[in-house]
Amino acid sequence: GKPGRKILGKALPFLIQRHNIDLVIANAENMAAGRGITAKLGATILQNGVDVMTSGNHIWDQREAIDYIDSEPRLLRPANFPPSVPGNGHYIATSSSGQVAGIINIMGRVFMVPLDNPFEIVLEEIEQIRKKTNVIVVDFHAEATSEKIAMGWHLDGHITAIVGTHTHVQTADEQILPGGTAYITDVGMTGPHDSIIGVQKESVLSRFVNSMPSRFEPATGRPLLNAVIITADENTGKATAIERLRVSASDIDTI
Repeated sequence: GKPGRKILGKALPFLIQRHNIDLVIANAENMAAGRGITAKLGATILQNGVDVMTSGNHIWDQREAIDYIDSEPRLLRPANFPPSVPGNGHYIATSSSGQVAGIINIMGRVFMVPLDNPFEIVLEEIEQIRKKTNVIVVDFHAEATSEKIAMGWHLDGHITAIVGTHTHVQTADEQILPGGTAYITDVGMTGPHDSIIGVQKESVLSRFVNSMPSRFEPATGRPLLNAVIITADENTGKATAIERLRVSASDIDTI
């Protein structure tokens, strides 16, 4: 929602310059008040320095996303949606310094809408991208930790990095797997952290306490940018480092 977009606009240009970032990938499916993405909001974060936008189960929450995804190749939907679905599951990007990287978006099936098998589809996507570059990053949008870890081992040595999204809570298990693939179970949320995974606390608590329906609205308190910085060898495609970030607006103001 708006707090996440605001801190992204403030922090991202600073982080790109400070860390000499070549390519920025952002999961953008919760931009529109927590529910989907619009063309206007997508254009805004692209202007802020995002190069590729991934998504997940909320990709179709805004009706205009169906047309937008066909006109904006930098917006991905999970590759394991049926082939007839609009959009694409991967994108070949050229970084600011000229390197080529492939980005793949896939979605899990445990506690999620059942789609085609991501463990099979992702290998097909990798095979297509490998013809153009060895640097490949996968956004695995999934609920279950076990499914994400399994995908990490499934892809170790085949890609540069696999970054988990969807649960909105940053995990502390960033690592380089034995085959040279960077991994984190969940990169976390860019948005208001005085909340329940981005939603106003009172609405969610009411549902848990009383089991009554309530309207979920984005929270506003304590916006933070969660991210990872991945360093890779462009020739081999192996990751050499992964660094976890948790940045507040005050962090930038005091530097």
